[in-house]
Amino acid sequence: PYYVDMNQNLFLQASLHSSDQNLTVFVDTCVASPDSSDFRTLVYELTKSGCASDSTFALFPSPRSDVARFGFNAFSFVNRFPSVFLQCELVVCRYHDFSSRCYQGCVSRFKRNADS
Repeated sequence: PYYVDMNQNLFLQASLHSSDQNLTVFVDTCVASPDSSDFRTLVYELTKSGCASDSTFALFPSPRSDVARFGFNAFSFVNRFPSVFLQCELVVCRYHDFSSRCYQGCVSRFKRNADS
C-alpha cells in the first residue's frame, strides 16, 4: 500500500520489461475502486480510451519509450471506504508505428446514425 493525503499529487510509473527495445507503452484506461476485487460496481474513471476523465489526471514526459508516467490528485470514496485501488490498462505497440493505438492519443467513439 501507498499512503497519501487527500488532494495530494500521486505520481505513477509503468515500465515495460522486454528484451525488444522497439516497443512503447501507452496508458489507455485507469479506474479506481474501493474494492480490490471489483472494478465494475463502484468505480471512478481517471482516464478512458486515452482521454482524461478526471481533471487532475495527466500524462508526463518519460525518459524512455518503454516507460509511461502519469498522475492525479488523491481522492476517497466517501468515509466508509478506507482504501482506493487502481486498475490500469496499458497498450504495448511498436515504437514509431504511428498508425498504432499508442500514437492515437485520446480516442472518443461516437455512435453513428443508422440510415434507412
